Amino acid sequence: MAHELSKDDMRRFARLGAMRRLEDIRKEEAAIRATFPELFSGARPAARGTKAAHAAAAPEKATAPKKAKKRSTMSPAMRKAVSERMKKYWAGRRKAKNG
Repeated sequence: MAHELSKDDMRRFARLGAMRRLEDIRKEEAAIRATFPELFSGARPAARGTKAAHAAAAPEKATAPKKAKKRSTMSPAMRKAVSERMKKYWAGRRKAKNG
């Protein structure tokens, strides 16, 4: 005969399990921080094989920071065209779904 747990018991066991999991995660984080302290120093590590990695390896060569690439934006006419296409697309999907 199986023993059924009350809702309160289930919640208590779930809470204990969650607390144990958080403890495990904290231990794992501590191990990662000890192994890779540079990940948490605030400086971004350079990827291997990139210009940034070569610049980091040779700090005497100071380069000017690159400007961020400007994001292209859609004009109102382009947004309207996309809107019309998507309305037509979804109308077709609804029509196909409903028969």
